[in-house]
Amino acid sequence: MSQNLSALFQPGRVHRQIYTDPAIFELELERIFGVAWIYVGHESQVKNPGDYFRTFIGRKPVVLVRDAGGAIRVIHNQCAHRGSMVVANDKGNAAEFQCCYHGWTYHLDGRLKAVPLQHGYPENFDPNNPKTAMTPMARVKSYRGFVFASEAEDGPSLEDFLGHMTTSFDDMVDRAPDGELEVAGGTFKHRYDGNWKLYLENLCDAAHPLFTHESSIVAAQKQKDDAHSDGSGEIALRQMRQNGAPYSFWEANVGIWTYPNGHSFLGDYHDDAKLVAAMNDPAFRDYVAAMEARKGPARTKQILEVRRWNSNVYPNLSFMSQFQQLRVVHPISVNKTVVHTYGFRLRGAPARMFENMIAFANIVNGTGSLVLTDDLEIYSRIGIGLHSAGPEWLEIGRGFASDLPDEHGGRRGKNSTSEIYIRNMFDAWLGLMTREPTDAAHAVAAE
Repeated sequence: MSQNLSALFQPGRVHRQIYTDPAIFELELERIFGVAWIYVGHESQVKNPGDYFRTFIGRKPVVLVRDAGGAIRVIHNQCAHRGSMVVANDKGNAAEFQCCYHGWTYHLDGRLKAVPLQHGYPENFDPNNPKTAMTPMARVKSYRGFVFASEAEDGPSLEDFLGHMTTSFDDMVDRAPDGELEVAGGTFKHRYDGNWKLYLENLCDAAHPLFTHESSIVAAQKQKDDAHSDGSGEIALRQMRQNGAPYSFWEANVGIWTYPNGHSFLGDYHDDAKLVAAMNDPAFRDYVAAMEARKGPARTKQILEVRRWNSNVYPNLSFMSQFQQLRVVHPISVNKTVVHTYGFRLRGAPARMFENMIAFANIVNGTGSLVLTDDLEIYSRIGIGLHSAGPEWLEIGRGFASDLPDEHGGRRGKNSTSEIYIRNMFDAWLGLMTREPTDAAHAVAAE
C-alpha cells in the first residue's frame, strides 16, 4: 500500500484518487486521524468539574470533559456493554455518564462505575478492567487553552507537532487584554459533498477570491459607503470588496508560510486597518486602552501589528487569530465533510469587540453569508468533477520553482499565490499514510 500511495504523486501533481477512493479515506481515518494530534475543543468549554463537550476525532465520537478533580479528559463516547454512544447532548454538566440503553454508568474520567444486573456474568467479567471503560485517548494536551488529543501512545509532543504555528495561537490569545479567551456565541455548522482535504486547501488559497467571490465583490462595489448600517454592513462591504483586490496586491502584500507536519498560514490581505474596528471608533480606542493598561504601549503595538488571515493546523483545524474565528473539520466519508465554526470573546475587551466578532463571523463563516456559500458550491463542484471521467492528475504546482526556505524551519511562497501549502499538507499526508519518514514527500513538495 505504501508503494501504491507514493505512486499517486508527481512533481507538482497529485492523482485524483486521493480525493475519491473510499479505501484511501478509511486509511486516512486510521493513520492520520488515529495518530496525529487532533484539535478537540477549548478549555473554556469545560470550565467547571462535570462540564463536558461532545465532538469527534475523525468519525470517532469523543467527549471533552473536566473530571471531578479538575483534570481535562478526552474519552471515547461509547458504552462498553453493547457499543451505544453514551453522551448525546452537545454540551452540559454531569456528575457521571449513564448509557440510556441498559444503564451502565461511568465516572467522568471514563472508568466504569456501576452495572445494573451484574449477577450472572461469566467469571472473567471484571468491571475494573480498562476494557470496560469509556476508553480515554492515549494523550491529551493543551496549548494556551486549545485542547488536542492523540490516539497514539508515542509520538512528538504537542508543542513539537505545532512547531512555529504556536505563534498563531499566541497571537489569538495575546489579543485578549486579560490574556484569556472563551468560546462564546453560537456555532455555525455546515456540510458539503466533497473530500475533507478540500476545505483546508481552500483557506490559504490566495488565487480564488477574485473569481469565486465575484458576485459579492460586484455587489459590495456598487453599495455606497454612506448607506445606513449598524456597523455589520460596513464590515461586510469591506470584506467583500477586498476579495476583489488585483493579483498584483495579492502577490506583493500578503505572503504564505508553511511548516512541518502540514501546517501553514496566509498573511492578512486586508490593507484597510478599519475592516473590523476603526482607530477612531470609541470601542476600539477603549480596547487599545485596556490592552495598554495591562501589557504596556510597546507590547500592545507589537501584538496588534501581527497580520495573519487563516492559520491551518493539520489535519482538522483552521482559525483566524485576528478575528477570533475557529473552524473544525470533521470527515464523514470520502465525499462528505462537516465543518463547525466557533467564535471567541476576548476577556477584558469592550463588549463591542465581541459584537464585531459576531458580525464578522456572519459575513465570512455564516451559513447564509455571501462568501462561504460560494466556497461550498466550489467544494460540491469539485466533488462532482473528481468522481467523473476526466484528467487523472490534478495540478498543485503553482510556485513550484520559486518557493523559498523560511527562517523558522519551514518554507514560504515567493508570492502568496503559491500552492506550496497544498504540497506541504501532502508532505505530511504521505509521511503519515506510509508510516515512513517524510523525506520522500518533502522531495515531491519542494523539488
